Amino acid sequence: MDLFDKCGKFRRAKDLIDAGVYPYFRAIDESNCTRVTIDGHELVMIGSNNYLGLTHDPRVVEASVEATRKYGTSCTGSRFLNGTLSLHEELESELADFLGFEACAIFSTGFQVNLGVISAIASKNDVIFCDRENHASILDACRMSLADTKRYRHNDLADLEEKLQLAKPEAGKLIVVDGVFSMVGQIVDLPGLIALAKKYGARIMIDDAHSVGVLGKTGSGTIEHFGMRGASSGVDLVGGTFSKSLASLGGFVVGNTEAIHFIRHVARSLMFSASCSPSNTAAALEAVRIIRSEPERLKRLWANVDKMKTGLDALGYDTMNSTTPIIPIKIGGETETFAFAKELYEAGVFVNPVVPPGAPIGMVRTSYMATHSAAELDQALAIFRKLAHRVDATAG
Repeated sequence: MDLFDKCGKFRRAKDLIDAGVYPYFRAIDESNCTRVTIDGHELVMIGSNNYLGLTHDPRVVEASVEATRKYGTSCTGSRFLNGTLSLHEELESELADFLGFEACAIFSTGFQVNLGVISAIASKNDVIFCDRENHASILDACRMSLADTKRYRHNDLADLEEKLQLAKPEAGKLIVVDGVFSMVGQIVDLPGLIALAKKYGARIMIDDAHSVGVLGKTGSGTIEHFGMRGASSGVDLVGGTFSKSLASLGGFVVGNTEAIHFIRHVARSLMFSASCSPSNTAAALEAVRIIRSEPERLKRLWANVDKMKTGLDALGYDTMNSTTPIIPIKIGGETETFAFAKELYEAGVFVNPVVPPGAPIGMVRTSYMATHSAAELDQALAIFRKLAHRVDATAG
């Protein structure tokens, strides 16, 4: 059998193309943050993770350009060898302080954070407890680790406790979970998780990719959302990415000095990958500083979220109990999901259709920015109003 036989037999995407509803790899020709142009068609962008709208902020752009002038376009090596810049260390210090932890290590992508950290921390004779709806990077990291992985039902602390009870007392235990679940927009029950970790002697790692810059009074993430502060909360490690609110590309993990020192010297995705580029590092650093100095940006984000959540609910859409800037709309079947997304696209709104296994049910994922204007949100709501009859809120 030819190894590539599976490639020719793969029909799922081709069937969508043939049906005229294929929604992926759409090339954006122009972007001004809240609006994009694709093939001459202008759309309101409500499918981005650019929650604070910082990708086009002149200060972030200028910081990125200036770093390129100073350091060049790439570090051409890993952090471990020739790829560490003083700029990397400056960002690590800023992030550790912002999030309330002793130390930080930055990676080239958020995906690499989970791959490297989880497989380094949890090894043979250890047990990982993983929410079933965690991000794919967490699931892949669990597969890479030599630890035994126990997946518990989504946000189900009773199921998690049953699995913790069955673990050998001498085993090292790591609970790893998303702070905000990226498809359905729900927030983890962190206080309950911390209580279980203390009861059973487990460590906690939270992936705050969709929480930093979004949750909490100052935007420092899930821990702050629940009225706690950094390391004193009982959370041991917080990972995240620069590719959402931090307007860049890269990732980070914060924790105590000893754990971060270990990760720097053991995490293979850090040791054997080229370091975060100067431009990306500088952009993320500037974004963190803007978040810390401009709390009104966070207020604008939540005002926009409240407007859209209220509007979509009033139109009869099922927004799946989201409590974040990620507002999914339940559709049901795969065909119906892709068809509805296409109608939204043609009417002038960019959304992301997601079907199992990427989501628990067929849905369109919408997400909002601090920089969306009232007129843009009104335009989007008018389109949703026009198409509301196309969606059965009881589907699935």
